[in-house]
Amino acid sequence: MHHHTTDPTFLRICAIIGALGVLAMLAGNVIGTIVVPGHDPMADTISDLAAGRYEIIQDIALYGYAAGFFALALGLSNIHTRDRRWTLGIFAIALMAACLTVIGARNEYGDGDSSGVVIHIYLVYALGALLVIAPFALASGLSRIARGYGIAARAFGVAWIFAAPVFFVLPTQYDGGYERALGVLASLWVLSLAHALWTCAGKHG
Repeated sequence: MHHHTTDPTFLRICAIIGALGVLAMLAGNVIGTIVVPGHDPMADTISDLAAGRYEIIQDIALYGYAAGFFALALGLSNIHTRDRRWTLGIFAIALMAACLTVIGARNEYGDGDSSGVVIHIYLVYALGALLVIAPFALASGLSRIARGYGIAARAFGVAWIFAAPVFFVLPTQYDGGYERALGVLASLWVLSLAHALWTCAGKHG
C-alpha cells in the first residue's frame, strides 16, 4: 500500500494558476470596459461585457478564472485532511469551475438572447450558494495551515451571506458597480486559498 505524499511543486503550480485565474478575470474586466463602446462599469454588469462583438474578451477571462478554481480544487485535494467538510469544500470549488465554464460557453448574457434553455441565472444562483458552502467547509482545515486562513474563510462566508443577495434588489444604475465589488471580495478569498496552498508547499518542502 502506497502512502500519500504531498508534492510541494504541485501545490505551488496550483497556487500560481489559482492566482493567475484571478488576474485573468481582472484583466478581462478592465480590457473589456475600455474596449466595449458605451460600457458603464457602474450601471452595466460583467455579463453585459460578455455579450456582443467583444464577448471573446470576457469569455477568455471566465475560462481563466474557471481554470484557477479547478487548480485550487486539485491543490486542496492533494492536502486532504480526511475531513468530510474538506471533501465538501473541494467539490464546491470544483463545481464553481464548472459553473464558470458553462457561463462562458453558453453566452447567455445581457444581449436579450433567450433561445433554447436559458440557465445563466441558475448558474449565478449556484455560484452564490457554492461561495457560501466552500469557505465554511474549508475553514477548519485551512486553520491547520495557519489560523489566519480559517478566519479569512469564515469572515468571507459571513460577508458573502449578507452582501450577495443585495445585488438582486439594487437599481440597475448601480448593480454593475456592486457586482464588481462582490467579485473583488470573492477574488480576495480565492487569492487567500492560493496563498494557503503556497504556504502549505513551504511546510512540505
